[in-house]
Amino acid sequence: MNLSLRRITRANYEAVSDLEVRQEQRDYVASNLWSLVEASFNEGYTTRAIYLDDIPVGFLMWVHATESQISIWRLMVDQKFQAQGIGRIALNLALTEIKQIPDVKEIEICYNPKNAVAKDFYSSFGFVETGMDVDGDDMLAVITL
Repeated sequence: MNLSLRRITRANYEAVSDLEVRQEQRDYVASNLWSLVEASFNEGYTTRAIYLDDIPVGFLMWVHATESQISIWRLMVDQKFQAQGIGRIALNLALTEIKQIPDVKEIEICYNPKNAVAKDFYSSFGFVETGMDVDGDDMLAVITL
């Protein structure tokens, strides 16, 4: 499987915006269009399209939360490409890229605590739950570098 992460550009933003998760997953992830708008108006946001060969199949976004912490805010794979291992490979690629950022000591991710699939998925990468966020909505989990 030839998977890569690519920058979002004028040439691919529409295709990335059109990607969708399954209906039952929509409560767990913001739309890609919203995420792209959010990233374009805030400092420290990084977006990547997940490509299978030359086809955009997913989306990632992370935020430089502090000097030493990156927080992964979005990871989605289009409904037509799920259950093929794409999310696992893409997250590995993202973690490799994030670990190259100077001074980063911690990578954080959050997910709905009712989403058992997300919990198992992220823990398989070494993310360790640290508790609920300040609003009490999402579980936080971290990898310490």
